[in-house]
Amino acid sequence: MMNYEEFKKVVAERILDYILTEGWSYKAEIRPVTKVNCTFDGLNLVPPTMLPPTISMDGLYEYYKKCNSLEVVLRKAAEIIKKGYEQMSDISFYPILDRVKNHIIMQLINTEQNKELLEHLPHRKMKDLSIIYRWLVDVDREGIASAMISYNLLKRLDMSEKQLFSLAKVNTLRLFPPVIRSMHEIVEDMFWNDEEKEEMIGMVTTESNQDKAMYVITNQRGLHGAILMAYDEVLQQVAEKMHSDFYILPSSVHELIAVSAHMCDPNELARMVYEVNQSQVALNERLSYQVYHYDKDLRKLSFATDTPYTRLDGTTAYRFFL
Repeated sequence: MMNYEEFKKVVAERILDYILTEGWSYKAEIRPVTKVNCTFDGLNLVPPTMLPPTISMDGLYEYYKKCNSLEVVLRKAAEIIKKGYEQMSDISFYPILDRVKNHIIMQLINTEQNKELLEHLPHRKMKDLSIIYRWLVDVDREGIASAMISYNLLKRLDMSEKQLFSLAKVNTLRLFPPVIRSMHEIVEDMFWNDEEKEEMIGMVTTESNQDKAMYVITNQRGLHGAILMAYDEVLQQVAEKMHSDFYILPSSVHELIAVSAHMCDPNELARMVYEVNQSQVALNERLSYQVYHYDKDLRKLSFATDTPYTRLDGTTAYRFFL
């Protein structure tokens, strides 16, 4: 089996043999690509289109180690690249606003971890986080295809960040409707054995004691659901279910966990978020190590913790929240 460096070289040399499309005059290139929370080796074709499909070489190599077949990997990569170019083939620059304005959505990311990335993206800050915007290109059973909206693309759209935010705030709820479920419901769905189910439910929560319940906040796709923290109406729904203020645990970019403010110490919750993220959540899916507080009467979101600002990769930035 090839090591990673050998694998990258061979894929770059042979991938075009599997993309049998008449009239193509591209060459394959592997270069560092900055994405949310991290930088990875990306495979794409040059000269690029406006939104060239990029494949993570790290992910491709993991797939290679599992299937142990270079040909299977190359065919899969070629299929992804061709599909990406097909999706872009009908797009022209000038009428692009009419085509994408209903498919601009929001995503919440960590500000400190993505300083360099945010220099190229229109965004707005929210606590230690930033709202960025994505163009939702396609949705299917396997997931979603989307592209981050850069300042260059914003210029082509002839829009301001304020206009982008207004569109995205409506579109995000329409395309990804919120889902708020109690831990009680989730545990019930997880276990078929009634005895196991009752034991787990007893450990987590009880329906008769709603003020101590925990809720998971996400959306119907289970993707980028943490952006719901930017919607007061969603947070207020949770507060009404709990009949109390609550803490928000940023478990990942995809979901939030709400815990009654009567239930735990926020600093203990922050330690738990840090430990779980470091051990169980991939770097590109981490959101924050802070815990937030939602006041149901003031309808206000604030920091519940003021621990040192820790980057998501485990290193500490020398600054503190005020």
